[in-house]
Amino acid sequence: MSVEIHAASRSPGLDSVPHLIEKARAAQRDYERYTQERVDEVVAAAGWAIIHPQHNLVLAEMAVHDTGLGNVDDKFSKNHRKTLGLLRDLKHVRTVGVIAEYPELGLVEIARPVGVVAALTPSTNPAATPANKIINALKGRNAVIVAPSPKGLSTCAALVAYIHAELKKVGAPLDLVQCLPGPITKQATQDLMRASDLVVATGSQNNIRAAYASGTPAFGVGAGNVASIIDASANLGAAARDISRSKTFDNATSCSSENSVIIVDTVYDSALAALADAGGALLSGEEKRRLQETMWHDGLLNPAVVGQPAARIAALCALNGARAVAAKFLMVEEVGFGPNFPYSGEKLSPVLTVYRARDFEHACEIVQHVYRYQGAGHSVGIHTSDNEHILRLGNELPVCRVIVNQAHCFATGGNFDNGLPFSLSMGCGSWGGNNFSDNMNYKHYLNITRIVRKIPERLPSEEEIFGDYLRKYGQ
Repeated sequence: MSVEIHAASRSPGLDSVPHLIEKARAAQRDYERYTQERVDEVVAAAGWAIIHPQHNLVLAEMAVHDTGLGNVDDKFSKNHRKTLGLLRDLKHVRTVGVIAEYPELGLVEIARPVGVVAALTPSTNPAATPANKIINALKGRNAVIVAPSPKGLSTCAALVAYIHAELKKVGAPLDLVQCLPGPITKQATQDLMRASDLVVATGSQNNIRAAYASGTPAFGVGAGNVASIIDASANLGAAARDISRSKTFDNATSCSSENSVIIVDTVYDSALAALADAGGALLSGEEKRRLQETMWHDGLLNPAVVGQPAARIAALCALNGARAVAAKFLMVEEVGFGPNFPYSGEKLSPVLTVYRARDFEHACEIVQHVYRYQGAGHSVGIHTSDNEHILRLGNELPVCRVIVNQAHCFATGGNFDNGLPFSLSMGCGSWGGNNFSDNMNYKHYLNITRIVRKIPERLPSEEEIFGDYLRKYGQ
């Protein structure tokens, strides 16, 4: 993501964060005594607060109106599907009391809450991301305080109000779920992170670094800049349709939308034709130059293009050709990487960079170059029928996910037709500067206490440990 917390003109007051923390701790102490059945009622209540069609529509409309990012229909769909999928994942999960027993190891695992969670959320998903973090936190019997982006404050506040109405129905403390009051400032967010027990951060890399530097245990996510390979064996029509759906959904505000596509030479022209049929418009060299001048100012992505439809971006650049005006997404051919080639980076808009690869080997090299600049650790897409190529990406590229023959922005955060946990926060491992590599889920919101009993001693002999080594290399 590329959305940062901006300092506002005035502070919400020095005592606001301590007061929120105090209320959250009191509510959490009560909630910690809930049974699994009651916890699951609270989780369902929080989920229904956003799934409710009337609530969802209000939140989607408010998000687009107040942030200027994305579109209402896709926000509505994202709020619904991501929350429904998360609730499916959590439906039969135990997070109270004993959650696992391993008699052969003498171990019993007991789920414990972490306490008060500080949830940093971006303006790109001002309802879906807070809802996801709130529900996961509640599943672990935690309290949660959301620190939204300044533009996302109104949507987050509305979401929390809807959740409070549902919590009243099940008799749960309302202070389990809170939101920083406006105006949102860096100072208030930093104070919240320092005072909480766990930070879960999604947003700009500045925010992620601040979370890790807060002194509080933190989970933060890496930068997006997804590349996807169209291999020689790909079903070109299906690949183009998937890429088009992913690249245009919510005007490409997702960090999981493709930013680059690398096409193997033998299918390059046919793949471009398929992408054109799926709504893409390949720009000329002059159109590419004009688009670049509009999209980046002094090396920084222009906020005027972020989360906007292709037609609006074309109008901003005075691209008057019929192809560009009617396009669902714009395509530019590129050969370079790094700051001097801004199209190689994340664009958060329906603009797709196209690279031509000599073969699959060269396609892997191009992805490596792209990720050395931006996006290492997140994920890579591939459209292919060659399983060896798929495994090679998993073994060689600096990515935590290899998305195979799927629309990337839907698949990476979990979907109903793959096995990844539903999430809007993807860990990128050490490659992306993160301390985890899976999709953020309820497990990250738990402490686990282990009861350890004696078992029969398992003492290996030196032969068992060193036998093969000594026979091969000698003493």
